[in-house]
Amino acid sequence: MTPARPAPLACADYRTLAEFRYLLRCFATFSEGAARRAGLTGQQHQALLAIKGFPGRERIAVGELAERLQLRHHSAVGLVDRLASRGLLRRRLARGDRRRVMVELTGAGQGLLARLSHAHREELQRLAPLLRALLRQLGARGRAATPRSGRDGSRSG
Repeated sequence: MTPARPAPLACADYRTLAEFRYLLRCFATFSEGAARRAGLTGQQHQALLAIKGFPGRERIAVGELAERLQLRHHSAVGLVDRLASRGLLRRRLARGDRRRVMVELTGAGQGLLARLSHAHREELQRLAPLLRALLRQLGARGRAATPRSGRDGSRSG
């Protein structure tokens, strides 16, 4: 059985995708600027957020940070070094495995991240209606383009 060929995209699909990418870039540009004004690089801000927002705990291994940021391990180590030297996070050896280094935010790191996160939440609240509308458009067009299966498994449409 050969896979079904996707339905061709309409001009409206391209416009919706382009607008979605534009809004993502607007948010990324906002985020980079906010981090820079706070004295951080965008990547440093992302690292603080990845640590604080890690599911289930507020201390993570350097390898987990690398995965969250899609970095190589040695790049994450350098990032941790820079943040630790600024007093924004601290390292601790993992209990039970002293080869594993865990990182957590300091009070200063938490305060800086909280200020940045408030600003980011406001910006996302501003963009949310636009993003929701675009996602609804993409979902509606995707459902309309998907052939329905008949009772016998054949496709109609």
